[in-house]
Amino acid sequence: MDFYLEDANVIERLVTEWKKYNNLVIAYDYDNTVYDFHRRGHQYHDVIQLLRECKAFGAHLVVFTASADANFPSIINYLEANEIPFDAINESPSFVPVAGGKKIYFNILLDDRAGLSSAYQCLQAALTIMKEGA
Repeated sequence: MDFYLEDANVIERLVTEWKKYNNLVIAYDYDNTVYDFHRRGHQYHDVIQLLRECKAFGAHLVVFTASADANFPSIINYLEANEIPFDAINESPSFVPVAGGKKIYFNILLDDRAGLSSAYQCLQAALTIMKEGA
């Protein structure tokens, strides 16, 4: 089996990087990951709570969205009104040496269209390990 298809390897990598750099870059999608884009009454409490906990533990959070730049003010308003932490939108952190390419840098991505359940569970497990070691 491919190495990173094993959740244990993903979790170990997250913990190793979090410890090594004393930071973790978490990218998360906006629509249907923290915001009910289709207005179907979907809730995202678990993802939002995990983001809050990761931020409190020092993670850098980047909103990674396909939304047009013109929508950023309303996205920011929603995030702030709902106390959803973020450090940037569609921008790699300046402290990352590989910043500047077309792809934003992140250690893990939470996205409804990109294996949200697995990424959520791996990140939750990594955070638990980090908290136990603190």
